[in-house]
Amino acid sequence: MKVTKAQAQANRARIVETSSKLFRERGYDGVGVSDLMAAAGFTHGGFYKHFKSKADLIEESAACGIAKTIDQVQGLELTEFVSYYLSRKHRDEKGTGCTLAALGGDAARQSDDIKTAYAAGIEDLLEALIQPAKSREDIINTFAHILGALVLSRACPDDSPLADEVLSVCRDRILGKRPTPTA
Repeated sequence: MKVTKAQAQANRARIVETSSKLFRERGYDGVGVSDLMAAAGFTHGGFYKHFKSKADLIEESAACGIAKTIDQVQGLELTEFVSYYLSRKHRDEKGTGCTLAALGGDAARQSDDIKTAYAAGIEDLLEALIQPAKSREDIINTFAHILGALVLSRACPDDSPLADEVLSVCRDRILGKRPTPTA
């Protein structure tokens, strides 16, 4: 049975979205092509009809995941974004959370094509976060801070008090609810 062009595009999109979620949950090396295809509802053999390699899928799934984050932040005030990003809910939703927090370390060990996809996504995200009262430098500083806080929190056991403390201290400090200690 021949698949229409529209159906092939829909199948590819399903593979990319499924892969984006699985990669965020397990990392790039934590899931194989056959597992990705099975999760998307296809056979392993169909993979190469859509992608030249797993690296091509990684590149496309990274762009997909970052685009979803950008969609979530459109129209949010920076304080709303920080509050959401540094919440326990976002921390616990690795598969649907921020691709940069879940896979930034993995991306650093990938090809330049994949790093370029990440850089483009970061630029797009910064653009989405820039607001009249904040400079690009302020946005970069804030995003790097919350990204690092989320990564630290996720590195702790799920029920660790430290995991929650990292989120709350950083969230409160960024939002000005906790004064910076003086030396």
